[in-house]
Amino acid sequence: MPRLAGVDIPGNKQIRYSLRYILGIGPKFADQIIAEVGLDPTKHAKDLTEEEISKIAAVVDTSYVVEGALRRQVSQQIQRLRDIRCYRGDRHRRGLPVRGQRTRCNARTRKGRKKTVAGKKGVKG
Repeated sequence: MPRLAGVDIPGNKQIRYSLRYILGIGPKFADQIIAEVGLDPTKHAKDLTEEEISKIAAVVDTSYVVEGALRRQVSQQIQRLRDIRCYRGDRHRRGLPVRGQRTRCNARTRKGRKKTVAGKKGVKG
């Protein structure tokens, strides 16, 4: 299993798909990296030589923000929104959807498990 940018990438997959296991590298960037290094996109990651791995690592390190640096950058941006007390920062602080989604139903991913409120249905006036 080759190791790039501190991540073990699967060796049994083609290199264009294996590179996507690195946070910050998607389909477009994976294809750009392969073209820049000059590899066959259908070659499997386990078949790469040490020289090819080092070329890929050099391109990733110089041209892209990946893994730890990317996580840090995203968390700093969210913290900035919280600090300036903007709407998006308040939504992050409360754990609610940030990008305008409705919350009356279908916001369980952000809100977490249901919190049952006692006595809501049976009250009649």
